[in-house]
Amino acid sequence: VSAGTGSSLFSTVQDLPSIPRLSKSRVERHLQIISVLQWVISFLALGVVCTAILLYIFCTDCWLIAALYLAWLVFDWNTPNKGGRRSSWVRNWAVWRYFRDYFPIRLVKTHHLLPSRNYIFGYHPHGIMCLGAFCNFGTEATGFSKKFPGIKPYLATLAGNFRMPVLRDYLMSGGICPVNRNTIDYILSKNGTGNAVVIVVGGAAESLDCRPGKNRVTLKQRKGFVKIALQHG
Repeated sequence: VSAGTGSSLFSTVQDLPSIPRLSKSRVERHLQIISVLQWVISFLALGVVCTAILLYIFCTDCWLIAALYLAWLVFDWNTPNKGGRRSSWVRNWAVWRYFRDYFPIRLVKTHHLLPSRNYIFGYHPHGIMCLGAFCNFGTEATGFSKKFPGIKPYLATLAGNFRMPVLRDYLMSGGICPVNRNTIDYILSKNGTGNAVVIVVGGAAESLDCRPGKNRVTLKQRKGFVKIALQHG
């Protein structure tokens, strides 16, 4: 993604002066590239940048703003572990449709799911940044809610991401939650029905095993999701 996106970005910048002469398809392609870049940069840098800004504000006359946010952070600390705080508005942003069309990504329904039950989805492959999982389950770009009415997807990711200011709220708005036992147990047993926890079973180990033309799943010592599924029916 990075190599192709980088070269395409330079092409976009070079073409900025002549945008009025660009065809509609080329403008859409540039928007697709920008949409992917904003997510990659947000995911990699938003938490670190916001932490640095927060520390800087503490050293200024506006320190009270940072103090109030930290107080809110302490109060809201366990919200990600209880399913988070999703936003239909964020999940339906137009930017995600451009994100979808860059690759492109599709969601194919092969089985009907009953809203009266809860589910665990095993997702594969992890890839570099789980872009397919995020697009399908963290946004409405591929129409998840329309294809599976009454089902709420919870894409599970590293718990450390929810310790970063602002980034945690951005992730929760898409229905993303920590991939730990307590969170999954809560969603499947204390959050009603119609919930689907999406677990990228290969995890970070699988992300390091990406090879063009090869499709391998990392499952050794990673069968805990099966035990949880059996325990919750």
